[in-house]
Amino acid sequence: MTGSEAGFLLLAVVLSFVANDLWRVLGVIASDRIDERSPLFVWIKLVATALVAGLVAKFVVAPSGGLAAVPLWLRLVAVALGLAAYAAGRRSLALGVGTGAATLVAGVALLG
Repeated sequence: MTGSEAGFLLLAVVLSFVANDLWRVLGVIASDRIDERSPLFVWIKLVATALVAGLVAKFVVAPSGGLAAVPLWLRLVAVALGLAAYAAGRRSLALGVGTGAATLVAGVALLG
């Protein structure tokens, strides 16, 4: 590796840190002063939740790629079982996502 290639690699690492991790570090520093019950923070949590719900709905109703080959009924069953596991598991996100994913994988395997 030449000196200029190493310089470009170092520049890429530094710029990627600034673009991504710097904001995370600043968020950790600023988190001491955030009141989780403030109206602004509640609104931010609601918007984030709505964005995730919108993405899940898009993946279920209008998927692209390999997921488009999975029947709609199987995608809906996977979501329903994932939500049921989430609720039954005391709001365990890992349990809900894992159950939904396992249902999807098992259904695809059974359908061939």
